[in-house]
Amino acid sequence: FDSGRLADPSSVTSCGYEDGDLLCISVRSWWSCMNYYLAIIPFLGAVEAGLFGQLQYEIEILPPEEQRADFCYSVADCRSRVPKLMDEWKAYFEHQAVSPATFSSFKLDDALHLMWRAHVSSIAYALPKFQDSLKYLSDPEANFGEDWANAVDFIAATHFSTDLQTTNNFQAFLPQRMLTEGDVLPSISDFSPQQNRVLLSLRVLHKANQLTGGLLLKLWQKAMSTEAGRKMGRKLIEDLVSS
Repeated sequence: FDSGRLADPSSVTSCGYEDGDLLCISVRSWWSCMNYYLAIIPFLGAVEAGLFGQLQYEIEILPPEEQRADFCYSVADCRSRVPKLMDEWKAYFEHQAVSPATFSSFKLDDALHLMWRAHVSSIAYALPKFQDSLKYLSDPEANFGEDWANAVDFIAATHFSTDLQTTNNFQAFLPQRMLTEGDVLPSISDFSPQQNRVLLSLRVLHKANQLTGGLLLKLWQKAMSTEAGRKMGRKLIEDLVSS
């Protein structure tokens, strides 16, 4: 599966393209930069939490040739630069590292709360940092990126499960390619009705949240403050893509 979102959107390099290095992840890609904070920071948080045991060597991520200052590369480096993110990801992975003696007290809802808290914090930190990278994208694609970032706040409040099967099922309703200037919602011809509906829903949700100054999200979070509320919220999300 290749949506092209991790390739160089400026086309200055061949990073991520078939005529270059197809597995290359471009530092110029907004999606790549955002996902660094949703992949590398969690990984280093897991390392700090001791999820991999006592490692013989310190792990250090190789920096990109550009924008080096936008990222951190080791547990110590990230702890000094983004301590809140490291604290939250570490807390999540410490919760995951349950022993057989304490497994009976493990609560999935608590784990999902910690995971989504860290996930939302990572996005909130990275979103303004990589705002300039949106200029490389078409307006529809840039809108989709910001719409998705906004939607994560709403999804997170439901403690939505992110197991492999659920994630695999739901990603089918997201756009399988980069959006272009000619793509107009909800009538993108090579997208399924569900994909068009999901994209339009994300756009409307973002606009509504902006128009209310974030009040819509606050009301949603209040409604999701109980397990019964979160169950209803998850059902609404499932109904959106299945209807």
